Amino acid sequence: MIEEGSKRGKAMVEKRQLFMEMRAQNFDVIRLSTYRTACKLRFVQKRCNLHLVDVWNMIEAFRDNGLNTLDHNAEINVSRLETILSSIYYQLNKRLPTTHQINVEQSIGLLLNFMVATYDSESHGKLTVFSMKAMLATMCGGKIVDKLRYIFSQISDSSGVMVFAKFDQFLREVLKLPTAVFEGPSFGYTEHSVRTCFPQQKKIMLNTFLDVLMADPPPQCLVWLPLMHRLANVENVFHPVECSYCRSESMMGFRYRCQQCHGYQLCQSCFWRGHANGPHSNQHQMKEHSSWKSPAKKLSHAISKSLGCVPIGEPPHPVFPEQAERPQELTHTVVLESPSRLDEEHRLIARYAARLAAEAVDLHFTFNALTISDLFREILQEIQRLRLEHEQASQPTPEKGQQNPTLLTELRLLRHRKDELERRMSALQESRRELMVQLEGLMRLLKSQSGGSPHSSPSHGAGCSMPMPIRSTSAGSTPTHTPQDCLAGVGGDVLEAFAQGVPRNLRNDLLVAADSITNTMSSLVKELHSG
Repeated sequence: MIEEGSKRGKAMVEKRQLFMEMRAQNFDVIRLSTYRTACKLRFVQKRCNLHLVDVWNMIEAFRDNGLNTLDHNAEINVSRLETILSSIYYQLNKRLPTTHQINVEQSIGLLLNFMVATYDSESHGKLTVFSMKAMLATMCGGKIVDKLRYIFSQISDSSGVMVFAKFDQFLREVLKLPTAVFEGPSFGYTEHSVRTCFPQQKKIMLNTFLDVLMADPPPQCLVWLPLMHRLANVENVFHPVECSYCRSESMMGFRYRCQQCHGYQLCQSCFWRGHANGPHSNQHQMKEHSSWKSPAKKLSHAISKSLGCVPIGEPPHPVFPEQAERPQELTHTVVLESPSRLDEEHRLIARYAARLAAEAVDLHFTFNALTISDLFREILQEIQRLRLEHEQASQPTPEKGQQNPTLLTELRLLRHRKDELERRMSALQESRRELMVQLEGLMRLLKSQSGGSPHSSPSHGAGCSMPMPIRSTSAGSTPTHTPQDCLAGVGGDVLEAFAQGVPRNLRNDLLVAADSITNTMSSLVKELHSG
């Protein structure tokens, strides 16, 4: 009795510990409920070390513990849940290097108490199998498309069609996560949640399911889920840009650019807290950036886009076959016939080898590894040879300088020529910047004369007057250009202005100016190479 009471007291302390640590992060100062919820759940994910467990490892743990043979509505007690979590974390420590081992007991205690507080609010001491699968598959690490594929396999029938009743059950379980971090008023479950995701009653196959849940924007009740994955992807992204409010010289994570105030950018901390100064207002539409591109890359992208060299866009996920996919096949595991299995490392190697083989068959992609290896080796040798030749040519020995006195004079002339070209480069860059500013002014003048006004995307922040930012897609998709971006947006502004019926002479002047810039830069690059 005393031991049971001490365990219960320890569980209460660990439960309070997680929420006290989350409260210490001061997430409640974030104005937008979507970001607030995603940050809280990301904190729980990292604090419980779930971000280190890939979704495929999680599915393998379900199989190892026999959960794939149980009905979704079957109940498991807390002691068995603790056993399952123990197997997950101990297998994780086997995969991690010895220098990055986690505290298994602490992770088990934190996650166990969080799950019990989330899914056993009435203190019955039991959870359903589906509740545990939905929570762990959502909160573990890995790609969101892999998680959604596994979830779809759990809520679809044998013909690969989604069962609306099971999807409703999934929403009930997964929306308990925002409620557990005190965001239930914004993202709690309602009877109309299913209809907000799929308003039309029709057959929902896997690709349609992925299209809806990975859309931009996603369904309102699940808008925090892809944002939580984007938070994980940009945690270490560096932006060499000064924040317009806190004056920090650089940013980490997201970067937000105002669509109305020229050159006004905020770090994620200032934007989340609603800071603003100068002419900027919280009511202005902001654009979210998850990567940094230099002005040269922006100009190159704008020119490529104007020439039609940039693809229109890529689908957010691969197109999967429509036939039904059994849940246990998603792991791509190899079941050994011998009763005595190999150790964990050999099982992992077999599983990933089978997984890679299956992906290769699906994509119809075959290659000769030996040929690629030889080609790669030849390329490295050629690079090394060219590097040595360049060093020998650019760094003459003192003996050669003494034997040929004119060599030093030529070197001085070359350096002088280089300095002259660099000064000319700087002058051309300055003139190019002035031309860009003039072009931007012309675009604004043309738009004001034509009576057109840029429209802003509607905000969808729940319970907040501050508009949600427009998300800027990173590599692989074409970002939206705005009049405020004088480098990346010149191509789009010129096309938009011409579409409104600008006189032909002004159009020709602008094109001649653009050609002049391109020709000048090309000639300068040729001089640099020839010099």
